[in-house]
Amino acid sequence: MSLAENPTFAACPGCLAAPATGGEASDAVGETLYLSLPGIHCAACIASVERGLLSRDDVYQARVNLNRKQVQITHSPLTSPEALMDYLGSIGFEARLLDANALGQTGDAAGRALLLRIAIAGFAMMNVMLMSVAVWSGAEEATRTLFHWISAAITLPAIGYAGQPFFRNAWTALRVGRLNMDVPISLALILASGMSLYETAAGGHEAYFDAALSLTFFLLCGRYLDHRCRSTARSAARELAALEVPRVTRQTSEGRETINLSEAKIGDHIVVLPGARVPVDGIVTEGTSNLDRALLTGESLPVAADVGSSVNAGEVNLSGPLVIRATAVGSDTSLRRMVTMIDAAESARNKYTALADRAARVYAPVVHLLALAAFVGWFLGAGDARLALNIAIATLIITCPCALGLAVPAVSTAAAGRLFREGLLVKNGTAMERIAETDVIVFDKTGTLTEGQLEVEALEGLTDAARDVALALSQSSTHPISRALAIGLSANGAQPATLNTIKEHPGKGLSAVWSGKDVRLGSADFVGAPPTDRPGAWLKIGAAPAQHLTLRAELRKGAAEMVTTLLADGRELHLISGDTPEATRAVAQQLGITQYRAAQSPADKITYLNALAEKGHKVLMVGDGLNDTGALASAYASVAPAAAADAARAASDVVLLGESLAPLPDLIDTSRKAKRRILENFGIAAGYNAFVIPLALAGFVTPLLAAIAMSTSSITVLLNALRVSRKARS
Repeated sequence: MSLAENPTFAACPGCLAAPATGGEASDAVGETLYLSLPGIHCAACIASVERGLLSRDDVYQARVNLNRKQVQITHSPLTSPEALMDYLGSIGFEARLLDANALGQTGDAAGRALLLRIAIAGFAMMNVMLMSVAVWSGAEEATRTLFHWISAAITLPAIGYAGQPFFRNAWTALRVGRLNMDVPISLALILASGMSLYETAAGGHEAYFDAALSLTFFLLCGRYLDHRCRSTARSAARELAALEVPRVTRQTSEGRETINLSEAKIGDHIVVLPGARVPVDGIVTEGTSNLDRALLTGESLPVAADVGSSVNAGEVNLSGPLVIRATAVGSDTSLRRMVTMIDAAESARNKYTALADRAARVYAPVVHLLALAAFVGWFLGAGDARLALNIAIATLIITCPCALGLAVPAVSTAAAGRLFREGLLVKNGTAMERIAETDVIVFDKTGTLTEGQLEVEALEGLTDAARDVALALSQSSTHPISRALAIGLSANGAQPATLNTIKEHPGKGLSAVWSGKDVRLGSADFVGAPPTDRPGAWLKIGAAPAQHLTLRAELRKGAAEMVTTLLADGRELHLISGDTPEATRAVAQQLGITQYRAAQSPADKITYLNALAEKGHKVLMVGDGLNDTGALASAYASVAPAAAADAARAASDVVLLGESLAPLPDLIDTSRKAKRRILENFGIAAGYNAFVIPLALAGFVTPLLAAIAMSTSSITVLLNALRVSRKARS
């Protein structure tokens, strides 16, 4: 049962209320499985799923993740996954089994750890600054020394814990004989804390614990902003592998048995029921049906399959049961080969180096050389090691890459927030940098530029009675063409006629008897009509000539506006599709896209993008299906609609949250604006260093003044980053 057929769940009356999650989990030990729930979309759905599952004695725990559209179930070892899937179907929720190992369920432990370190550094910084104010106000020697020791007691443990990300990364780099941004940061923290402790023990007037803490706090903020930009990106290959059917039905001489997919062997006869995904590559040995290949190949119309037809893993069986003799299983299936392609594509794209990382390669060694030069020069000139060390520490702090560390994540976060308000979710930390550099945009057709559901183009020439007969026939099938016809005929006022002896002929169409006449709805061969390239179905009533009910692909909302804007801005647009040449050409001409290719397999799409890259182009790919996942991963940058396949969304850098494509030009404009702000921030950091480094080397800056100057530069960078949040396109 679908949600549409069960208004109790589809209406979602509980969206405004908190979900009831059922009782507490049992202490019983059970097995855990993950199910995909593609139909859930609100709090009432969560409550209904969890409450329904927990009402069963064999379910100990059920937790729904609405963002991932999954439910985690702990159940009795005696209960099969199929029983739970059938139960969820009976209460109105389609469920698909996911491979938990392939999915890789993980929490954001790194993000929580960074937040805790920020909180500790910030709390310690505020308390030490309060004591520093007392010292600056003229505290006497004994009081000043006491405040310094209290500051040391707060600072040293706080930096020892909060600064661990910098210390670990610096040590990792030094062990292999290289420098990174964390090496000068760690040196500045250690030397500032060590020198302050020495000054405190010697009864000195100045200590720089507040400088070390403020440096730690600002740098941790930048590290967390960078982490947030990257944390939502997940492995597309894992998502795609999780879509494989973990359990299959095998037909043997002794009957049918349910086995794990990993146990299937070449030559096994696998039973695939209507609505199920094909688990292996093979040849149909029994049955006739239609296969939905849209997610794998982009074909908008199902294809017929009967004895002798080849089928591939990942295709969906629509109408009749099939028995398939496996010719490829496991890593040899077409679906798993697609996973391999995506892995390779992701690895290639991950070689992109962020602007901040490229700057760090030059910046880190320069900072160390300056600090070393300051120490050696002042020690040789003045003969005072303490003074020379103070000046070297001030140089390290004042040149510490805090502003540089904030330059990219601050802009990325501000721009990502603005784009989110426009309906675009940026998932990858370097996405906007790469999008800003793209010069060619390549679109998929089905589900991207067009709606996934076909619509009735015209019903002229059909009598009211013929429309009623066509509606009654189309409502008797779950075939995508039948569903599209049923929606279109109902919208045009048709009422279902009374039919007798309705029969579905898999791969051909439907037949029935109406008012004593044989009526048929289906393919040209089925009704005896001449073939046509136009999508749709033929209707034949009695001896009257067959009439064609034409369907067309409706353009996605905002598609025409988006293409017009991009062409006006001088963008080069391409269209590649797995659909037929006729369907692809029609959409390209309707939108004004002159460069297009049809009948492209997933591998063909990757080859096409690689050919553009070899010519020096940087491609932005926009697609939605499993067949687009490899192209999305291999493109220089990528965008997927929210309704795209899970693997396609995971492979993309940006997810288009709304139904309209109109925000896409703003994504490009904002990305280019963000890159300008990043370069401006680098300019601010460079200008700041050019001004303050000579002062530090000349001995005019104490470590405390260096920390204040460093904080000022960081705040300036943050304020400049906020400018990107203004709307890019008027």
